[in-house]
Amino acid sequence: MKKLYIHYISSFKGLSKEVWWLALITLVNRAGTMVIPFLSLYLTQSLGFSLENVGSIMTSFGLGSLAGTWIGGKLTDTLGFYKVMLVSLLATGVLFIGVQFLEGFWPICIGIFFLMVIADAFRPAVFVALSTYSKPENITRSVTLIRLAINLGFSAGPALGGLIIASLGYGGLFWVDGITCMIAGTLLFVVLHPKKSKVLDTISHPSPKSAYKDSRFLVFIAAMVLFGFTFVQYFSTMPVYYSAVHALSEFEIGMLLALNGLFIFVFEMPLIKFMETRSWSKISNVIFGLALTAFSFLILNLTSWIGVLTIGMLLMTIGEMIAFPFSNAFAMERAKRGNQGEYMALYSISFSMAHVFGHNSGMQSIAHFGYEITWYGITVVCILGIILLLILKNLLLQPNQT
Repeated sequence: MKKLYIHYISSFKGLSKEVWWLALITLVNRAGTMVIPFLSLYLTQSLGFSLENVGSIMTSFGLGSLAGTWIGGKLTDTLGFYKVMLVSLLATGVLFIGVQFLEGFWPICIGIFFLMVIADAFRPAVFVALSTYSKPENITRSVTLIRLAINLGFSAGPALGGLIIASLGYGGLFWVDGITCMIAGTLLFVVLHPKKSKVLDTISHPSPKSAYKDSRFLVFIAAMVLFGFTFVQYFSTMPVYYSAVHALSEFEIGMLLALNGLFIFVFEMPLIKFMETRSWSKISNVIFGLALTAFSFLILNLTSWIGVLTIGMLLMTIGEMIAFPFSNAFAMERAKRGNQGEYMALYSISFSMAHVFGHNSGMQSIAHFGYEITWYGITVVCILGIILLLILKNLLLQPNQT
């Protein structure tokens, strides 16, 4: 037991003070983002929208994320990551509070779109901040620490969100989201002002290359779009499945989602440190993560036993624990070839694209074909992503290619 404890603690050593502050800011911010996993339930149960309408609203969510990520990348390369992060956090807080007062299909679509434009401008900026504050050899673990902060907040958020819904209704979630975003922005201003921060990694390319001309990176991005397509189902179609097919309450759904964050918080950092000692490449690790994610959907069709929901969640969680840090680290290393904001924006855009098409396609598929066919289809999407990564792995092995 003592050895395990020492190994666990040692997996956190060597990370910079700035990375730890960034993780705390992310934790404060993420702990309040409890609206997102309950958004599909809010739209169907509280506002009475059909599954088709919910799919369209979630498309607006994805389009806003797509636009915000692209804009955030451009602004990060021109204004710097700090300004983009600060404005995004503070403005998102105001918008979260305001969007709950919108009524009607189109006002909600437009409100969600602009909320995500502002909120997701934060994403490429935080990746560039990580690259700036972290030594190259610590990139993967720095990314993992941020993910731990996200998932620790996310493990508490849904459970608390279920309690808030039960006592105060859905409106309380929007207030908590808004306030925590503004608290995170204030913390960023106080502890990570440029005058107080130390740049650790100053590696840059003298002749920046456009991410859109990096063919191997584009193959990687296509695979990440497919991975994101499957991953987002756990935060839109899956909660509806839990409720409609297995009759889980909002609190039970929140607890199941909280298992994801708690499991990641306890096991991801030691797992990543262990996998870094293996001879597998980053792309090989991502392939393994996608395979586990595919199986998490496939097993839902193999039995009606309610315990399979927990097994599926754990499989997806382990797949996510492996795929996200190593894909993120691969993108950050590749970004050294050119404009970092542009590269990291494109990486984030891959998941924004998944929001654009994934939520709506999943909802439409469920409405027209049912859950079983939908889960089989998502498994196939995962397999296509694995095939693309195998192609990329072969391309990277060619002479003079890294």
